[in-house]
Amino acid sequence: MAEFSHRAATPADIGLIHRELTDLIDSMPYYNDLFKTHEKARMDKGFLRTLLAIDPWHILILEADNEPGGFLISGPDCGTIFQYWSCIFPAHRKTMLGMYGMRAFVEHWDNSRFHKASTYVRTDNKIALRLLERYDYKRVAVLEEHIFGQDYCVMERKFTKATESYDRGLKLPFATRMKIRLQGLLDG
Repeated sequence: MAEFSHRAATPADIGLIHRELTDLIDSMPYYNDLFKTHEKARMDKGFLRTLLAIDPWHILILEADNEPGGFLISGPDCGTIFQYWSCIFPAHRKTMLGMYGMRAFVEHWDNSRFHKASTYVRTDNKIALRLLERYDYKRVAVLEEHIFGQDYCVMERKFTKATESYDRGLKLPFATRMKIRLQGLLDG
């Protein structure tokens, strides 16, 4: 049995994460082509670098025997941490790495600066809905024809907020934004 661990992403992880995320989006049967095109454009390397600059833990790398086996991508939104994507690489999908990842995500972000975690899940993605419910996420709404005509469940999990101030989202200093933009130009 593999030994699981987790860590915050580094700049060296961006290429792998972007490639695996793109493959995941393309392979998902729950989303229409319009959503897939939109999401791949939104979740580009620049966006991933922005999350990394805000807090490297927004790209939580899951490892099996010290090798990347998956990730969870999140971002701050006015006191809520929004889970954008979770991915377990194909070689690890029949293992417990996904459950380990959910525990690691909750343990890392609870008792910190967020009052809850939130995510959208397609109403027909029963596996993801069951996994989230197992980790105390509650279905708080169904958004009918919400994103490009498809239905989504809003799933939320309450956290214990331990800091007084609120995280205000994806704001970075000008110099950091320029550094990210320059890195994008260098990557071609």
